[in-house]
Amino acid sequence: MIYKNVTDISLGPIVKIAIDAGHEILRIYNRYDYDIEFKNDCSPLTMADKQSHQKIATQLQKYYKNIPILSEEGADIPYSERKSWNTFWLVDPLDGTKEFIKRNGEFTVNIALIENQKPVLGVIYVPVLDTLYVAKVGVGSFKIKHTKQCRLDDDKDIMEQGTVLPCSKNEDVVKVIASRSHLSQETEAFIEQLKEKHHRVETMSSGSSLKLCLVAEGACDYYPRFAPTMEWDTAAGHVIVEQARGYLYTVEGKQSLTYNKPCLRNPWFIVENR
Repeated sequence: MIYKNVTDISLGPIVKIAIDAGHEILRIYNRYDYDIEFKNDCSPLTMADKQSHQKIATQLQKYYKNIPILSEEGADIPYSERKSWNTFWLVDPLDGTKEFIKRNGEFTVNIALIENQKPVLGVIYVPVLDTLYVAKVGVGSFKIKHTKQCRLDDDKDIMEQGTVLPCSKNEDVVKVIASRSHLSQETEAFIEQLKEKHHRVETMSSGSSLKLCLVAEGACDYYPRFAPTMEWDTAAGHVIVEQARGYLYTVEGKQSLTYNKPCLRNPWFIVENR
């Protein structure tokens, strides 16, 4: 297809690609006998990461030949090549590999479409929960549980069968979600500042991009991230949060995150829905 703008992309095929990749991850997750490698930055890598990447990349290239792909497991594309990309897929085939290894179920498949350095479409699938979060500019942000029971062929199906986000709100208590694997002193200081401003503050932990999804749906009010992340960690969740009327902004300058930077590392940021 010849891409003009995000309205040319139906959510249905992207959702199917994410769910199929999630099923491949579960197939390996349930085996218990997979090998664990370590990348140059000492982060873990499993067969599930590789297989999910291959499945997603193959399907995206099949349906959208003219849109390039940047994936965590294929992130060695030099900036000299990708700097000309106005539109591209940004993929984390298994977000939360540490949670996958710990077997706590808090891992996701993330697929985002970036246009002019901003995410305009995002799909996050939680394989263990069979739960989908999806958003598209001009359509909205939705949560769908029990996807096996749903028809999800196009935007209309998703709008009809999904729950519009946010779907809950904490009035009496401020809830803060933090990373299960990357809790920093700065995050703890941020939580203490909230406690000085609000009568009741509760904290909770989660892995992967689930934190962004929980803010988008209103289950949490803040997600402070004062620790390293990469662009593929946040892109899909970013648009899901924004289309749910939430905010994701940098700590320095309170600017929206941008994508396809020369260095793919994100600055520290805060996500909120209040």
